[in-house]
Amino acid sequence: MNAIVFVLTALVAGLWLYYTPDGLLGKADAIGYAVCHRIDLRSFHLGARPLPLCARDTGMFLGALIAFAYYALLRTKASLYPTRCVLAAIGVLGLTWVVDGANSFLSMLPSAMQIYTPHNTLRLITGSLVGIALVTLVYPVFSQYAWKDWKSERILRSPRELLVLLTLAGVVDMAVLSENPLLLYPLALLSSLGVLLLLTLAYTLITIPLLRRTQKADTWRDLIVPLAAGLTLGLLQIGLIDLLRYTLTGTWGGFHL
Repeated sequence: MNAIVFVLTALVAGLWLYYTPDGLLGKADAIGYAVCHRIDLRSFHLGARPLPLCARDTGMFLGALIAFAYYALLRTKASLYPTRCVLAAIGVLGLTWVVDGANSFLSMLPSAMQIYTPHNTLRLITGSLVGIALVTLVYPVFSQYAWKDWKSERILRSPRELLVLLTLAGVVDMAVLSENPLLLYPLALLSSLGVLLLLTLAYTLITIPLLRRTQKADTWRDLIVPLAAGLTLGLLQIGLIDLLRYTLTGTWGGFHL
């Protein structure tokens, strides 16, 4: 079974790499093309080129990447949600994203009344907040599925730790807002990796029980097979949506079709 998973992963990854545009930014664009509207005015730019993801999605997937790195390194096997106080704060983070997203959508309707003028800075910040919130809610579930000796400890032990995550996200957001090409280029790539990360995590939660690996892992190395299966499914989703969008719109010139 392990060999089959690895062969499928190599096959899907190889096909995806071949049929997507050349270069690292080309691959990042292909990922963004599958999950984001990529409206030019709602995106930050690397020179004249829009980033692979819009401002809101750039923030969301960078925020998700920050939160996952924090939990994977410092709370590897934590399986409990934060306290009610911290969970309430997490809920507020998600609510800011909902409010700003709704207000931004209203700006596209000529006769609709807006709460305030939408701005890419707010899109970036609220995206970062919901990215942190999403991973905070998903990671404890992942721990209980994956680890043989998962720990009964909270993913965030105090409001101070949430503040640390928010500070890290704020630093990254400031780097994006600087629009410095030396910072934007790696951040553009990392935001696309954040998409792959969330899709891989979501599908790994499915592949772990299917592969009969529930609560059997001691280390990350023990999860290579279900993670590879999750990555394969994530790449398949991205590739199929890319192909469907291209077929419907005919606007994607980078595919070798």
